[in-house]
Amino acid sequence: MNKRRLQVLAFLATVFALAVAGCGGDDEEEGPAGEQVSGTVELTGVWTGQEAKSFQAVLDGFNEQQPDVTVKYNAAGDEIPTVLATAVEGGNPPDLAAVPQPGLVRDFFEKDALQPLDFAEEEIRDNFTEGAVDIATFDDQVYGFLFKAANKSTVWYNVGLYEAAGVEPAETFDEFLANAETLNASGTKAYSLGVDVGWPLTDLFENIYLRQAGEEMYDQLADHEIPWTDPSVTEALETMAQIVGDSDNLVGGTSGALQTDFPTSVTNAFKDDPDGAQVIEADFVASEIANSTPAEPVTDYDVFDFPSVDDSPPVVVGGGDTIIMFEDTPASEALVSYLASAEAAEIWAGRGGFASANRDVDESVYPDEITQRTASAITEAETFRFDLSDLQPADFGATVGQGEWQILQDLLTNPDDVDGIAQQLEQAAKKAD
Repeated sequence: MNKRRLQVLAFLATVFALAVAGCGGDDEEEGPAGEQVSGTVELTGVWTGQEAKSFQAVLDGFNEQQPDVTVKYNAAGDEIPTVLATAVEGGNPPDLAAVPQPGLVRDFFEKDALQPLDFAEEEIRDNFTEGAVDIATFDDQVYGFLFKAANKSTVWYNVGLYEAAGVEPAETFDEFLANAETLNASGTKAYSLGVDVGWPLTDLFENIYLRQAGEEMYDQLADHEIPWTDPSVTEALETMAQIVGDSDNLVGGTSGALQTDFPTSVTNAFKDDPDGAQVIEADFVASEIANSTPAEPVTDYDVFDFPSVDDSPPVVVGGGDTIIMFEDTPASEALVSYLASAEAAEIWAGRGGFASANRDVDESVYPDEITQRTASAITEAETFRFDLSDLQPADFGATVGQGEWQILQDLLTNPDDVDGIAQQLEQAAKKAD
């Protein structure tokens, strides 16, 4: 059994157990964050927009404890695999990074680019659920931890548009498709997609594939033990095409979806004069709604679980951003230890669009009923799997303009060419192996 398989199984076995009803832990124990240090820390992360603002609030909390440390945050967004790979190859990596792809973390470990977090290992293992640490543990050493988690099995809907069309949140995929037809007939587009970069499409595929093919096949595909031309893949692509190929029911049609970024797709569904009724994406949709629209939770917008496919039981696809270290300095150690604390997580959790794997985080810090619901859904799911594309080598699973992101964009323009799309995916996966 290969290394990736062992890591994935360890992660999945614990279902990262967010443990939002937190208490316990030893707040008296001090690591580097409890000592006064000075210096500069450069941290490159995936967070942009509202997420970057929320992370800055976390950094402000850090600076209250460490006023002599200057943190320079570089928001790399979806380009983070390329940005970090270039920096590492050039011998000039940032001190720290927040990386959404475990596959990329593993790549850096195998290149001997990462520093172990042995200075904070006890604190990290005490504070975080086992899976949140195992995802970046190699050769029994901790090289990272899952700081920000996400429930990617959610559908966010405009309550007013649903009520006007006379539809209710769907429990099955057939009901979901029927609702889409009814919404369109009522005068509103069912789907607001923002896929100028293809990662939202990978999330949609993974939700369908996990439900339709099951967790065993999902694990095999994650490890490329079965080809992307397997019938289970083409069946999931055919199911997916029923959404993305419904051009008349996409805000802006196919071309509009391919030119729309993710934040705009959220705004399009929840602004005062909405263009679409729902967004199929992760729990971080909530922070984008709060940032760009006047919509209020529950009354103006709400959320439901991605529907069952072929009578599948409750399952959740999730993701998260892992803190890793390239340069070990007193200042970077202090920031790592702070980010491993419940205090750091609670700052962002209180702002919304955030779930934590830190056992000490109290669920009361989550700002509303919806956020509590989406965070707790992970622990309540019968099956949890980490985002499949993020488990892949970054060249295949998480790079702009190539691999899964690009090929699944092609599915929008060629929804009838499922076999061709599957062949492209297999060729790209082989190349990246």
